[in-house]
Amino acid sequence: MTITTVKLGTDGPEVGAQGLGCMGMSFAYGPADADASRATLERALELGVTLYDTADAYGAGENERFLSPFFKAHRDEVVIATKFALSIPPDDPSKRVIRNDPPYIRQAVEASLKRLDVDVIDLYYMHRRDVNVPIEETVGAMADLVREGKVKQLGLSEVTADELRAAHAVHPIAALQSEWSLFSRDIEANVVPAAAELGVTVVPYSPLGRGFLTGAFTNAETDLTADDFRRHQPRFTGDNAAANAALLAPVRAVAEAHGASLGQIALAWVHQQSAVHGLPLVPIPGTRKPSRVEENVAATGIVLTEEELAQLDGIAAQVAGDRYADMRFSSAGRE
Repeated sequence: MTITTVKLGTDGPEVGAQGLGCMGMSFAYGPADADASRATLERALELGVTLYDTADAYGAGENERFLSPFFKAHRDEVVIATKFALSIPPDDPSKRVIRNDPPYIRQAVEASLKRLDVDVIDLYYMHRRDVNVPIEETVGAMADLVREGKVKQLGLSEVTADELRAAHAVHPIAALQSEWSLFSRDIEANVVPAAAELGVTVVPYSPLGRGFLTGAFTNAETDLTADDFRRHQPRFTGDNAAANAALLAPVRAVAEAHGASLGQIALAWVHQQSAVHGLPLVPIPGTRKPSRVEENVAATGIVLTEEELAQLDGIAAQVAGDRYADMRFSSAGRE
């Protein structure tokens, strides 16, 4: 099967209705097999996946470099999304400092263009919000990049509804990226209605709950490698992990009824939020295996009944633990 397409914003490109999060191919989720990752990229494209998501902070630029040959080989077929804002201090590569100031943005875009080895970035996101810099100033600098031909469309990640409106007033925002899944629904209160009102496409990241919703692991401390950053996320460790694993029971029941995997039901639920909330969305589940891309894309063909949606509706409210140890840098932490 190949998937349908969705438009990014009001005047952006058409992309496959499901994208691919590429972070794990070189960062955050433990060891990766480069050959398997390259095969995953190719298989995704064959299935109609055209939006590929990376960021300069993923592996301190390594993710962009890794993706570059694939992008160059398929430049006219893919939509490249990357991000700026998480600056890495030279004296401590393990840290990230949020920067939204115009001089930094210009420095960051030039570095990303060089690593990606492309002339223009299709979708350029502000990765996280620095509340000390007016968002109008940040988006104004991003808009300059559009006028200069370095960037085609603008995106924001983890912003509040008010921040999105203020940004959109400066320059049209094509895409808003935030965590959205059966476990993470905080954006539905304010951010999603604002995006629908403004004609902004929502790009849900971690629609599989960073793998937890697939049943791939039940406790990050015991099941994942020492370098996996999920070991530092509150909902995946200790008593929280045990409580949250129990919440998968209704997902399992719906999956059995459809002859589908847990992950496919979690993805199908996210896709159906497009109709529920009246706006376009493009989830970007991440994977490093061709078989998983096939499984994830197949989820676009699953339609959940009203009864099944009701079965799944109460899960998020029962989740134990926050999305991040420090929620100040998420939209929910500032709403």
